[in-house]
Amino acid sequence: MHLYHVQDKTVVVVDILRATSCMTTAFAHGIESITPFAKLEDCLGKKPLGFFTAGERDGKKVEGFDLGNSPFEYMDPKLKGKKIAFTTTNGTQAIEKSRTAKEVIIGSFLNLSSVVRYLLFGKNNILIVCAGWKGKVNLEDTLFAGAVVDKLKDFIEPDCDAPLAAQHLYNLAKDDMVKFLSTSSHVKRLAKLNIHKDIAFCLTPDQYQVVPVLKNGLLTA
Repeated sequence: MHLYHVQDKTVVVVDILRATSCMTTAFAHGIESITPFAKLEDCLGKKPLGFFTAGERDGKKVEGFDLGNSPFEYMDPKLKGKKIAFTTTNGTQAIEKSRTAKEVIIGSFLNLSSVVRYLLFGKNNILIVCAGWKGKVNLEDTLFAGAVVDKLKDFIEPDCDAPLAAQHLYNLAKDDMVKFLSTSSHVKRLAKLNIHKDIAFCLTPDQYQVVPVLKNGLLTA
């Protein structure tokens, strides 16, 4: 991130497996707000204030938190209208590093077309921040970036070759992303935790029409 000037940009933070997919799902099911935190203790500190707490590290739910990092948890009707404090291994770290941007939104395959439409009618330059895994590349996040680039190719010029590389990968993978990602690092990591159905769901485009936006440290739809 230190290589990018983001003050004039709309940053799209993406962590397909699974933080931003969870956030998108939560708002689609009526969550009032999500407050993202980089640190576990800061997140857990919101619990006495009436927040539901969501904590994940290394793919696992953190002890003492109400929720983990599966999108299916965020479909629970009891969460409608509630506030969530949220911290994950990679996704909320990427949000923290993007806070100085002119605008920050949350992207996932689940709200792909809505994100593309939002960016198309926006006035800012765009940076897609792929959360990855502890500073390393994650293929699924790159595929999402490639999908956005592909859908905007007739309207917005890539700034360098990274968007083109992502676009080429997406076009190779788009007909069966589950199969394409079957040997990827994070899919194998989640498989060891017996997490399978989340993967297929998180790779399904356009389930929802919400676009979570960060304002004053708070995500709302």
